[in-house]
Amino acid sequence: MTSNPFEDSADYVQSLARGLQVLRAFDRELSSPSLSQVAERTGLSRAVVRRSLLTLQHLGYVGSRGRSFFLTPRVLELGYSYLSSLDLTELAQQCLEQLSQKVGESCSMAVLDGSDIVYVLRVPVRRVMSVALGVGARLPAFAASMGRVILADLPEAELASWLKAQKFRAYTPQTICTAAALKAELVRVRKQGYALTSRELEPGLCSIAVPIRTAEGQVVAALNIGMPYSEDAPERAVKQMLPALQEARVAVEQAIRRGGWLPHMAMRSAYG
Repeated sequence: MTSNPFEDSADYVQSLARGLQVLRAFDRELSSPSLSQVAERTGLSRAVVRRSLLTLQHLGYVGSRGRSFFLTPRVLELGYSYLSSLDLTELAQQCLEQLSQKVGESCSMAVLDGSDIVYVLRVPVRRVMSVALGVGARLPAFAASMGRVILADLPEAELASWLKAQKFRAYTPQTICTAAALKAELVRVRKQGYALTSRELEPGLCSIAVPIRTAEGQVVAALNIGMPYSEDAPERAVKQMLPALQEARVAVEQAIRRGGWLPHMAMRSAYG
């Protein structure tokens, strides 16, 4: 594996990077791992993982129960710091609530973070996925409507690097799960100005999303409506949901511009 030049510099704090790597090892599938499981997932030695876990425990971010470790609510402070500085959620909250009431479906906002989208705002009406979605939830960007409208805005070189870094998988038989197919779909998304996914993440889910742009035209987030799948759901999404979604997008963009929100505060990660 090619080393990143910064990681070889005197400014790189390896212990901090390893500590964050250990924190990221915790997720829904591995919520209370043992030291050995964290070491296996991160690729770090047991000694390094032990020191990191004990330090995180001392700082209050990790707790232990027997041989297992778990995250404490204090880790939410890290995400809340981002969200509170963002101001985007406050600016968009009312717009999403009005949209959800108008269409009678769940509405969300997300930003791009590496290979995933991260939910920064959600107004649920009903649960349409088997996993619980809320602020901080992550979904694979390549298979999500909000991910696709953000990816469609990436410059060609950046998109090529992003695609190269992905590990695609088919969540359902309908999932677009190759770089070539996704790239072709993103071309269509860019032209039509919205992304529609149907049964790609789960058999019972249909979703339509539009990009949110700054005054300079940069896509910094996405807004979507999610609904249960039915035979007429894709057509209904385009004919009935999309106009309301576009109106909400305009309102959100106007709120962002009035609030002076800056694009560098988004979590959109660059590749390459």
